[in-house]
Amino acid sequence: MPERMAAMFFYLSKIAWFFLQPSNLLVLLAVAGALLLLGRYRRLGGSLLGLALAGLLICGFSPFGQLLVLPLEERFPQWQQGSGPPPDGIVVLGGSFDTAVSAGRETVTTNEAGERLTAFAELARRFPDAKLVFTGGSGRILFDGATEAEIARSFFTGLGIDPARVILEDRSRNTWQNAVFTRDLVDPNRGERWLLVTSATHMPRAVGCFRAAGFDVEAYPVDYRTRGWSDLRRPFSAVSEGLRRVDTGMREWIGLVAYRATGRTQHLFPAP
Repeated sequence: MPERMAAMFFYLSKIAWFFLQPSNLLVLLAVAGALLLLGRYRRLGGSLLGLALAGLLICGFSPFGQLLVLPLEERFPQWQQGSGPPPDGIVVLGGSFDTAVSAGRETVTTNEAGERLTAFAELARRFPDAKLVFTGGSGRILFDGATEAEIARSFFTGLGIDPARVILEDRSRNTWQNAVFTRDLVDPNRGERWLLVTSATHMPRAVGCFRAAGFDVEAYPVDYRTRGWSDLRRPFSAVSEGLRRVDTGMREWIGLVAYRATGRTQHLFPAP
């Protein structure tokens, strides 16, 4: 039953996000408005078209996307080792590979979150005694390629990291499963120091999941999308850039609410 519920949550979250994703939602509003203009409800159709156009302008050009992303990125500071001992282990979350292209081209293709991987590789060299874990299966509804863990093996081997040193978790399909499956796989001991590597925007939800799963981790945020709060004064030069930033931020805020509502995190906005 828990596995069935987890699968249902995964599919429902993917379907819901398709309709709630701001860029998709604006297009759907515009299409609905255009269709209504052809029938009896022209006034409503015009209103929907106007709303879609206004949303496109606001989300595409204004710093609204930065306003969504900045609180997420600033929630956890950049990691400093300080005077403490070196980490006992390092966990990096998947989400950095394009599994469809990688499988189709039989090569390793990363996406804009690729800094997770390079930061993980740098930490592996910096702390040669630390355990290394990559967690990521497939986050696609229609799974038609290799898992991220399979691709990660080739990627890290190409960077000169001993493949025997990297523990691969290949079943997880979302952040909650990343936390639970990794905890079960490595069984961390009390008092051990583990780093969690993921995108800065994703870090609050990721840390919340690991805490709820009973896995104490320290945040190692990477893959920043902003330069800081000064970006609130800078509009975007292309609609596509603004929409992408709004989609990124809204995905995390909706995810935080959904994960808190379903008990996958203990706090709405986890903090250090």
